[in-house]
Amino acid sequence: MSLLSMTLALATTSAAALADDASDLAARGHYLAIAGDCAACHTAEHGDPFAGGKAIATPLGQIFSTNITPSTSAGIGDYTFADFDRALRHGVRRDGSNLYPAMPYTAYAKISDEDMKALYAYFHGAVMPVDKKPDHQTALPFPFNLRFSMAGWNLLFARETPDAPDASQSPEWNRGRYLSEALGHCQTCHTPRNLLMAEEASKGMSGASLGQWYAPNITSDRARGIGAWSAAQIAEYLKNGHSSVGSQAGGPMLEAINMSFSKLSDPDLNAIATYISSLPAVISEGHDKTSATGRPVTNDLSLMSGSADAGQQIYADNCATCHQSTGAGGRGLPALVANAALTRPVADNAVMAVLDGLSPPQGHDMPAFADKLDDREVADLTNFLFRQFGDPSIQTTEQQVKILRAGGAPSNLIQLAQIGMVIAAVILFAVIAGNSILIARRRRRARSRQPFAS
Repeated sequence: MSLLSMTLALATTSAAALADDASDLAARGHYLAIAGDCAACHTAEHGDPFAGGKAIATPLGQIFSTNITPSTSAGIGDYTFADFDRALRHGVRRDGSNLYPAMPYTAYAKISDEDMKALYAYFHGAVMPVDKKPDHQTALPFPFNLRFSMAGWNLLFARETPDAPDASQSPEWNRGRYLSEALGHCQTCHTPRNLLMAEEASKGMSGASLGQWYAPNITSDRARGIGAWSAAQIAEYLKNGHSSVGSQAGGPMLEAINMSFSKLSDPDLNAIATYISSLPAVISEGHDKTSATGRPVTNDLSLMSGSADAGQQIYADNCATCHQSTGAGGRGLPALVANAALTRPVADNAVMAVLDGLSPPQGHDMPAFADKLDDREVADLTNFLFRQFGDPSIQTTEQQVKILRAGGAPSNLIQLAQIGMVIAAVILFAVIAGNSILIARRRRRARSRQPFAS
């Protein structure tokens, strides 16, 4: 073989090897994108994958996801790896503007360098470009429409870095922590937030309202958490959307299971379960008996009993065929007796399940009743379910159902921020006016001291 032929053969082999390496890296990035649940937010219903446009309800208003396909005109096709890394880990776009924390960049900051490179390879080498920007753009109320305000928030709260393995724990536990806290960003939903919408680290995973749905306590607290669940039952729930302990996923959690957790490997699900089952018990004060509005639930049992009585006939007309008059379920349908949805500290999840229905990855769908039952009927039915099959001290009201149906209560932070901006403007005006007055007085004094011209 000639030297030229050998050189060409080596070059061809090297090119093929590089192509295989790139393909393997993109394939790993695909799996990581599933673990990170990227499609759940960046793919609108009936839309192109990762083309954005999905409305995400937040206490500050609707946020519309962006196009993250490799389109150079509408997506992130022009992003270098450094741009991509900065957006995912620090919440700053290529143009320098800040993302909103609805994008869980405080969790993604923990993603390893190697996995970040794999994600970049997937989004730039395997995802199909969509050359169309979403029809709707995010327009939060003042002052949150000013994205630079997020820079201050980031200085205060966005300080996460990739986690180093804990040498005192097993490789499975460390893998589970990484998947749960970095890619899976479980704490984003399950950890309560302070007045500035930052996670309260001391109350990690102890449950929080998401507006319409309540993300329950998933620490090892046996009363309000999942301390009674085995690691196998946690893995079963993540894979199937329901478990043998009487819990069915709904809302954002069901979406995460359908699009992410159910597609992960069994070893990874077991690792997540191992880590979650090790979380220390935490009871988050102020969240045990609060509704999505943040106000305490009124445990007026006489009022609830009257409402529950009215809900008994609604149950018989709409629910008993599937769940049985006794609430025992059967034929693949869940029992309502001691169902976890009816032992939550608030009734919001049960209300939302009635309004929106449930579509688990396995098993039977539950139909939505939003168009069939009005707010009063949903409240009556929910109160009957809690009295008959769950915790009778929990109730809801017609007004609360109305709030949930409309998307949840807005955050008080909007009004506080607006008031704060007005106060700051008044103070700034007063300082400027005061300085102007002082300068004017000094000038008058200086002129009065000058001698008259001869």
